[in-house]
Amino acid sequence: MSEGSDRQAFARASWANVLGNAAKIVVEGAAGLLFGSVALVADAAHSVADLVASVVVLVWGDSSFVGPDTTHPHGHDRVEPLTALFVGAVIVVLGLNLFYESVGGLVYGTAIRFSYLLLVALGFAIVDMYLVYRYTERVNAVLDSTALSALAKDCLNDIYTSVAAVVGVLGVLFGVPVLDPLAGALVSLLVVYQGVEIGRENVAYLVGAAPPAERREEIDETLRSHPAVEGIHDLTVFYDGTVLEVEAHVEVDGELTLHEAHDIETELIERLRTTDSVGDAHVHLDPAGIGEWKDAIE
Repeated sequence: MSEGSDRQAFARASWANVLGNAAKIVVEGAAGLLFGSVALVADAAHSVADLVASVVVLVWGDSSFVGPDTTHPHGHDRVEPLTALFVGAVIVVLGLNLFYESVGGLVYGTAIRFSYLLLVALGFAIVDMYLVYRYTERVNAVLDSTALSALAKDCLNDIYTSVAAVVGVLGVLFGVPVLDPLAGALVSLLVVYQGVEIGRENVAYLVGAAPPAERREEIDETLRSHPAVEGIHDLTVFYDGTVLEVEAHVEVDGELTLHEAHDIETELIERLRTTDSVGDAHVHLDPAGIGEWKDAIE
């Protein structure tokens, strides 16, 4: 896909999340207020924050498709994990709030009038979020966006919380209302865990953390496989946003002409940039066997 079509696909997936959350809020909120269901009102309130997160991704996450400019010479790759980090933080806050409400229900009890319309509203919410989740995942299979990945996980969280609300409503139907806050408490812990995991992943992207060892070994092998390379030192591989940046000193024959050395450097950079997840690469050529100036004895 071209950059333009990628950007359009990202926008469509973001809009799907915005509209899906808006529909869920209206249906669940109306049913919850009408029949006094705390579970449905809380689930609708949960989706209000999801809606805010979706709008942020729609407006802000799109910046990751903007190329380098005078104010951002390395591009805008860090915008996307920053957006995903916001989504993760929202998920954690919502999970903690849901847990608080659930504990309150366990301690003080709940007041709810059963109606099959509550189950209809929850059924709509589950189908709504599942369709948004599947569409977001399908788009993200091509884009591999951390922001869209966070939204997809949030859709799953919405499904879990709605299922918990179904358990609660059925508990009222069968005379066991305590199931409502109990199910909510268990699901809320899962929501918090997923939010923390999203945050941890994207903090690593933002602070320039190193990738897993196997990715570094793959890049090392890519450089060493070139026939002109006699050695490598000072290899640094780190995240710049969601892509990897590579810096390396490569040892070659010191008798090469400047043109020959330039051609080798170009080939190495092209090899690295075609490696999965590598965004940019910087290669410095050193004559083999002379060592580094910084290692010289003063």
